[in-house]
Amino acid sequence: MKKARRGIYAAAVSPFDADGSLNTSKLIAYCQHLLSDGGCDGVAPTGTTGEGTSIAMRDRLALPAAFAAAGIETDRVIFGTGAPASGDCVELTRAAVESGYKNVLVLPPYYYKGVSDDGLFSYYANLVEKISSDDLRIYMYHFPQMSQVPLSAALVTRLRAEFGPIIAGLKDSSGDFEQSRAIIEATGGVAEDFDVYPSSEAMLWDGLAIGSAGVISGSTNAFGAMAQKALQAAEGEERDAAMKVVIAARTMASGYPLMSAMKRIEAWRIGDEDWTRMAPPLVKLTVEQEKGLRADLDAMSAA
Repeated sequence: MKKARRGIYAAAVSPFDADGSLNTSKLIAYCQHLLSDGGCDGVAPTGTTGEGTSIAMRDRLALPAAFAAAGIETDRVIFGTGAPASGDCVELTRAAVESGYKNVLVLPPYYYKGVSDDGLFSYYANLVEKISSDDLRIYMYHFPQMSQVPLSAALVTRLRAEFGPIIAGLKDSSGDFEQSRAIIEATGGVAEDFDVYPSSEAMLWDGLAIGSAGVISGSTNAFGAMAQKALQAAEGEERDAAMKVVIAARTMASGYPLMSAMKRIEAWRIGDEDWTRMAPPLVKLTVEQEKGLRADLDAMSAA
């Protein structure tokens, strides 16, 4: 079994057909691009940026087997398998594990609010016990703005103490660097083989300096190669210059609805307007937003 490699991950956007179903073959080709020319060390499909909670269960369940058939390396994929119903989370995780993808990104159950750490512990413990595999690697997904169910450092360390390396890491989408720091300090970070991933490449080297494992970001769909250049840059002026470019790109992207913008950019890249489809209730960029994004990208290229 291989734990997910560390580095730059894209929270991959998802292509949809006209009937609203996931276009699996297109997603696979896209992830192959991200893992090569896209500059990414790994991909995290069916997460928030991938509109995972809007994808039909039948499509999500079939996806890992399709990735395996395409030969995508198992240590370069972290599938999003979180769901409000613990049974759905178990089945999604089982589908990934049985196809060889043992690394999964798991949101807490996000319908009920104000739940206790004991309740959240039982949700993750149920997943571990039902999958019953020492090779399972769970990355907890802290995204309180979206889920409204935060994951405390105390809960993370309690699960880690109970289940050891099966609780492999955490994606911190809070946008609060101090939250990432608190989790790293509580768990020991990469020094103790616990992989914390902030959600913005703007935090890349600040995070690495305190023991993070890299980033899992929505904007690396378009700017993964920039982030990889910054990751590989020598300390000093070279790194500072590379990070300046990364931060500018991330700042620009944050001025638009991120998922729609990343899909618009991919549609432009390959000349396929179908990439702009969104799963309801999300919508495409407006005409004015598209014009602004195009102008911003052109300005970045000219800089």
